[in-house]
Amino acid sequence: MAQSQRKTSRRRSAADQDKIIVEALRGVGRPVSAYELIEQVREKGVTAPPTIYRALQRLIDDGLAHRLESLNAFVACNHPRHHGKVVFAICDACGAVEEFDSPAAEKALRLWAKRAAFHVRSMTLELRGQCATCAGPNDA
Repeated sequence: MAQSQRKTSRRRSAADQDKIIVEALRGVGRPVSAYELIEQVREKGVTAPPTIYRALQRLIDDGLAHRLESLNAFVACNHPRHHGKVVFAICDACGAVEEFDSPAAEKALRLWAKRAAFHVRSMTLELRGQCATCAGPNDA
């Protein structure tokens, strides 16, 4: 009886998938959509949108990536630890994203929410405009 040959598939662990995806995010160096990210990691065998979305959610939960709401895109985290909610300054001209945290801004917004009896589910702070390079020396 001939032994049937079966295609062996190697499933990567979630940790391996996360590592591939966060490295791709860092390598791109700009905000990317999940589908752009698939193109970046396709050659490494990660091709399914649900896989990408699950990995991105784990990376976000672990503080290794962020979702830019206004762009519907993802970026790797540039800071190992944040001391408040992350704020993103997004250049409309070149697409550069500067990441920083602002405990004072978060505190002010939470205070407003408390006074307004507004229950905050999530908070994403994004500044849109032009970076210093695009604005030029006279507009800074």
